[in-house]
Amino acid sequence: MPRPFTITLPIADRRRSFAFYREGLELDPVGELAEDGVPEPLQFRLSGDTYLCLIPTGGFGWVLGARETAPSGTSECLLGIALADADLVTGVAERMVQAGGTLLTPPAHQPWGFEALVADPDGHAWQLYLG
Repeated sequence: MPRPFTITLPIADRRRSFAFYREGLELDPVGELAEDGVPEPLQFRLSGDTYLCLIPTGGFGWVLGARETAPSGTSECLLGIALADADLVTGVAERMVQAGGTLLTPPAHQPWGFEALVADPDGHAWQLYLG
């Protein structure tokens, strides 16, 4: 598999997204800081050679060419994080909400397991589950 592997999401506000992912998910940014105090490009290492890249919507649209970005509140994918226990699922969900996220589904037992769903400030849905 080619390395590195990058997941790229459109965002509205670099500082707001930087704060959310740094504080809410405690991800480590990579790269040199730009004048606004946020790395450019805005990237976080998820694991090994896997990165999350956040691009302002205008730039994201430029990369996509003629394809439109999804309207706000539309989830084209579900990003997931496996956690060790229900307390961690609950704690991470709470931290994400405190960092500016929106609780979509509170931590609870579902037929498929214990989970919570939280959207980042731009509406990208994150599934926190026991794994």
